[in-house]
Amino acid sequence: MLRVEQVSHTFRNAQGIVPVLQDINISVGKGEMVALLGSSGSGKSTLLHLMAGLMKPDTGKILIADQDIVRMSENRLAEFRRTHIGFIFQAYELLANLTIRENVELPLVFQGIRPSRRKQKAMHLLEQVGLVGKSELFPSQLSGGQQQRVSIARSLITEPSVIFADEPTGNLDTRTEEEIISILQQLNREMDTTFVIVTHEAEVAEQMQVVITLQDGCLVKSGQSKAVEQGARL
Repeated sequence: MLRVEQVSHTFRNAQGIVPVLQDINISVGKGEMVALLGSSGSGKSTLLHLMAGLMKPDTGKILIADQDIVRMSENRLAEFRRTHIGFIFQAYELLANLTIRENVELPLVFQGIRPSRRKQKAMHLLEQVGLVGKSELFPSQLSGGQQQRVSIARSLITEPSVIFADEPTGNLDTRTEEEIISILQQLNREMDTTFVIVTHEAEVAEQMQVVITLQDGCLVKSGQSKAVEQGARL
């Protein structure tokens, strides 16, 4: 489903060129839940943005559904992201002037899907994340955990090949964090959707199936989580 091959990336600042990622190789299977674990500055968020097609690496390949997104034109990449990639933001990124149903529907608006079909799909996903009774409320009327549920539903509306999540529980308290992780695991089981989740918390990472650890821009460890090794049902 997702392959990263020999990816390296640098940033330029006042001091010169700063290496951020060095020769990263990753393979993610269909339906896997993968955690990118690392401390601040490890390169995990940069790698996530590269894999989601929001940036392009200096070198290497990134293949999603056997298509190298690095070689795509900007127009082709934008089209590919609309159909194959979902994204969950730490800060939710909901539009304040739209209801939560309209926020969930938004990716389908850009695909030209008719309104009745958009609403049907949005309501189904809101039901799956436990918010069907709040579909006509606005983001400001929801808690942080509820807003993140809306963001999750929106990421799934196009039935993407893979969903990338950047610290999806970073703004939440412990109880709400557990609820969000449980929802992601349930959706992963029911929809067989691939998730790649950035986190700096080992406790969150170990609830995924695979943990990939970055340090100073290098991949230092990759393998099954402790939960999988111990036979837990994820």
